Amino acid sequence: MCNLYSSYTTQEAMRRAFEIARDSAGNVPPLPAIFPDQMAPVVRTVDGERELIRMRWGFPPPPKVGTQPVTNVRNVSSPFWRAWLKPQYRALIPMSSFSEYRDTKPRKTPVWFALNKDRPLAAFAGIWRPWTGVRGTKAEPVEGEHLLYSFLTSEPNGVVGPIHPKAMPVILTTPEEYEIWLTAPAEEALKLQRPLPDEALQIVAEGEKSDQPEDGRAATGSHA
Repeated sequence: MCNLYSSYTTQEAMRRAFEIARDSAGNVPPLPAIFPDQMAPVVRTVDGERELIRMRWGFPPPPKVGTQPVTNVRNVSSPFWRAWLKPQYRALIPMSSFSEYRDTKPRKTPVWFALNKDRPLAAFAGIWRPWTGVRGTKAEPVEGEHLLYSFLTSEPNGVVGPIHPKAMPVILTTPEEYEIWLTAPAEEALKLQRPLPDEALQIVAEGEKSDQPEDGRAATGSHA
């Protein structure tokens, strides 16, 4: 389960890569480590235009499934999730890399995956929803109306599987895939719920709880 990723890029790069018409995100710095319940950039469609906005990571769980926010969605046939798979609730989650944990002792080791070592910009296939309640930490609870997001997972490919055999995030890498995910009927859009080919992903770092390009510069473009 992917509960840690990075979006180490510039806001201008996101606007270009995802053809943003409306930027409502404020100032978004490069984010080398994004954890559940944090705020991060999300691309959604509003009145036919793509909007960049910040949302909080994690959906409220289905009834009788505990209280922890749901960060990753696999079972899209569930009636609970089907309601949020309409085009108006689909989103692109800008990402540079994501982490799964190698099962080592005495503590697990973060392993970071990206399209290549330059961490070019891509997107998770996400969903979003409005929600009213309390989120945040016990020390800093945030009460009121929230915009929440989660993203889809699939079976892992041959690169992720040896580290995390259960799942990997659904990653979109081209303008065509972005458009299909945001606008196509669910039956067509959900064909994108598949692992990336092995040759399209690589391990780029291990051991740290944050990730960024080795030279520290934010990636400036998307992967074609």
